[in-house]
Amino acid sequence: MSKTSEENAEILIVDDNPANLEVLSNLLDGFGFDVLIAQDGESAIAKAIYDPPDLILLDIMMPGIDGFETCQRLKKNLVTKDIPILFLTALSDTVNKVKGLSIGAVDYIAKPLQQEEVLARVRLHLKLRLMTKTLEQQNQILEQKVAERTAELTQAIDILQKTQNKLLRREAKLRYDAGHDTLTGLANRAAFLQKLEQVIQLQKRDRNYLYAVLFLDLDRFKVINDSFGHLVGDSLLILVGERLKTCVGEPDTVARFGGDEFVILLPDIKEVTAATSIADLIVVQLRRSFQLRNGYEVFIEVSIGIAFGNESYDRPEDLLRDADVAMYNAKNAGKGRYVVFDPAAQTSMLARLQLENELRRGIKRQEFCLYYQPIVSLVTGQVVGFEALVRWTHPERGLISPGLFIPVAEETGLINALGLWIFDEACRQLASWRSQFPKVPLILNVNLSAVQLKQGNLIEQIEKNPWGMDIFQGSLKLEITESCLLETNQDLLNKLQQLKALGMHLCIDDFGTGYSSLSRLHEFPIDTLKIDRSFVKRLDTSNGNAEIVRTIILLARNLEIDVVAEGIETIDQLNRLQFLGCELAQGYLFSRPVDGQLATRFLENPQLFQSQILGRIDQATAV
Repeated sequence: MSKTSEENAEILIVDDNPANLEVLSNLLDGFGFDVLIAQDGESAIAKAIYDPPDLILLDIMMPGIDGFETCQRLKKNLVTKDIPILFLTALSDTVNKVKGLSIGAVDYIAKPLQQEEVLARVRLHLKLRLMTKTLEQQNQILEQKVAERTAELTQAIDILQKTQNKLLRREAKLRYDAGHDTLTGLANRAAFLQKLEQVIQLQKRDRNYLYAVLFLDLDRFKVINDSFGHLVGDSLLILVGERLKTCVGEPDTVARFGGDEFVILLPDIKEVTAATSIADLIVVQLRRSFQLRNGYEVFIEVSIGIAFGNESYDRPEDLLRDADVAMYNAKNAGKGRYVVFDPAAQTSMLARLQLENELRRGIKRQEFCLYYQPIVSLVTGQVVGFEALVRWTHPERGLISPGLFIPVAEETGLINALGLWIFDEACRQLASWRSQFPKVPLILNVNLSAVQLKQGNLIEQIEKNPWGMDIFQGSLKLEITESCLLETNQDLLNKLQQLKALGMHLCIDDFGTGYSSLSRLHEFPIDTLKIDRSFVKRLDTSNGNAEIVRTIILLARNLEIDVVAEGIETIDQLNRLQFLGCELAQGYLFSRPVDGQLATRFLENPQLFQSQILGRIDQATAV
């Protein structure tokens, strides 16, 4: 094993002359070196490979392979190639010296050997050998450190590049999300407004530049969303967005504003018909069935409002407002169609906004009162109950029809506050009547809006009624529209069951107009059906209304449900209803809605009113 210092260094002496071996061996051993000997080249190579020495003294002239070949073979071997070799030779010619150095020897020691020269050269080359090894070790350490630092730097650069790429992707996603709807991938409101602003500026520079905005709202989307769930609703919105893109061209922009509202920008159109033709195409395309997840197949329609850009528009919001107004006009016109914005419609919308503001103030100021329309028995002529109907006494406009303010109240959510007041006031009047006429089996009908039914705290509000829970027991009947049944879910059904448990009766109002399945009536805790006035009004026609009324009455009778025909205005209508077997009715033929004082008189003098009703019944029977 090679040493790491000059002392105790291991030296291999190769010479075929025993005398030379003895002299050199004694000399080097005396100075503390470990000495190995070999008398020929072959054995020298074998020993050097087996136990590499720190230095080799090699005689040139030897039998077998000489010193030159021995040196060459040692330098070719990976184990011995770095061992310093000093030639021992009596040769003094330059050619041999150059040959020896060229094949890897580091020096020559001339014979006859001089002790000082041998020691000096041995020590010199051992020191050089040690320095070379130290330098190699330092180089290895340095290379290792460089490799480690390079690896660390490479890893840091790799992490930096990955982080940079991640940031770039995140930035790109943020830019994309900033301008796109997360559900459908369409442009969002912000991106659409930006493009519309650009188009408005183009029109400002060129008065002949024509463009249009289409505002779309899906009809009956809420029914689908509530019936099948939000996941199915979302998948429908995605498919609608894809179908809309097929209806427009490359420069056009389709955006989703949220919910089921979509907006389309048609820039640089040549004529008005270009926009209306696309609207027609969209109406047709969206009427095609949609195949949703889990195999659901649904059908929808769309209402579209179109507003054309002109020099009067300075802000995108104004153009969208007018397209929105036109869309609502399309809905009011029957849905599944488009309407082009008419400035007169804006006047109507402003009037509606004014009505909404006045309605808010009216509720706060309690400008409302209840009127009561009698419900009569066509068998006995007695008043069996009243329907409470709200009226608005406006301080400037006088009495306002519920047909004007109830839709606004429902759309704005004001119906919740108004409906609670109606319920409490009706209970107050009912409590008063029960106190005045304890022996009269009177029922009071109160309308309950579909919006109210969806309130989470509806039952709690009803239970807090200041007139007490006993007022409900068999005397209060809540009227809900048939359209509520179309959206019936378990939560709504639970509420109906809770209302029944409180002792109230339930009535379906306007029955026959909501297209609900007659076979589903048994699923609901219903006590009464009200045949819509539209069927009563057309009883004298030959379009099958009489058969519809007959079917409703027979079905209700089989389900042990009362039937009330509302809107009776003529003796002929009364006669036909009696013929069909209807037993309860209300309408102008008997009495218009009256205030609380007049309704109280009916109860104070029931015989007078009963004789009036019986007279009408007798007159109808005689016809």
